[in-house]
Amino acid sequence: MRFCTITWFLLSLLTVITAEFSAEDCRELGLIKSQLFCSSCSSLSDYGLIELKEHCLECCQKDTASDTKLKVYPSAVLEVCTCKFGAYPQIQAFIKSDRPAKFPNLTIKYVRGLDPIVKLMDEQGNVKETLSITKWNTDTVQEFFETRLAKVEDDDYLKTNRV
Repeated sequence: MRFCTITWFLLSLLTVITAEFSAEDCRELGLIKSQLFCSSCSSLSDYGLIELKEHCLECCQKDTASDTKLKVYPSAVLEVCTCKFGAYPQIQAFIKSDRPAKFPNLTIKYVRGLDPIVKLMDEQGNVKETLSITKWNTDTVQEFFETRLAKVEDDDYLKTNRV
């Protein structure tokens, strides 16, 4: 009887030690399992957050060679409801500023009752990725579009002074 109890305890302990956290466990820790890459965990010690590294490694996705190069999309749509501006002032600040003008391939669409999301589109206008941006600050939104939206060549001769 005692041997069975000890064996059961050791097996359950081994299972707990080798198991990764579930998506819900990671969410409770403030980590989003589907968006966290293991390469990010190694930089935690640079910011004095070494105590988070163990949990980070339990919640991360293994990096692959294809993940090192971010996919760049030709266009994007930022969808939001103006009624949500009070809850997301950082998104309002981005939209009302001159920042969206820097991205000619970004469309802002007002959809009643919708929390702020970004839809990344392919060349045919098909949605390839949809991301919630409710927790992003204004600078993060701008940086995201700078890295994930294709640069548009502006051949307008009035802006470049070419005739």
